[in-house]
Amino acid sequence: MKRASNGGGHNAAPSQRQLRVGEEIRHALAEILIRTEFRDPDLAHAHITVAEVRMSPDLKHAAVFASVLGNQDIRPLLPALRRVAPFLRAQLAPRLKLRVVPDIKFLADEALDEASKINALLHMPAVARDLGPEDT
Repeated sequence: MKRASNGGGHNAAPSQRQLRVGEEIRHALAEILIRTEFRDPDLAHAHITVAEVRMSPDLKHAAVFASVLGNQDIRPLLPALRRVAPFLRAQLAPRLKLRVVPDIKFLADEALDEASKINALLHMPAVARDLGPEDT
């Protein structure tokens, strides 16, 4: 039986190295975003949280899932984050033990929204009735 490779397949699980590098970048970005005062007026007073970083198999691209504290919508800030991405990449370089610092692409973290939708569905009367008292 042939094992699924991690060589770029869309359904392949991330390797340990991808997970480790993603977590290292997440910590470094979080620290940079907390300590840096941006000149960009859109980011001047924003409190951005980095929830997850997913690395490409070749470690050249990082998808950064970000949100704003206070459950605000981050979508209006995504263009500003894209503008400062080269600066953030330069700030990451000395903190990472990589030959090449990955390109950073900011995306909205929608995990909390999805969890809220699922929670609302589970608490609908028809669904709660089907689940029964021992399952809720």
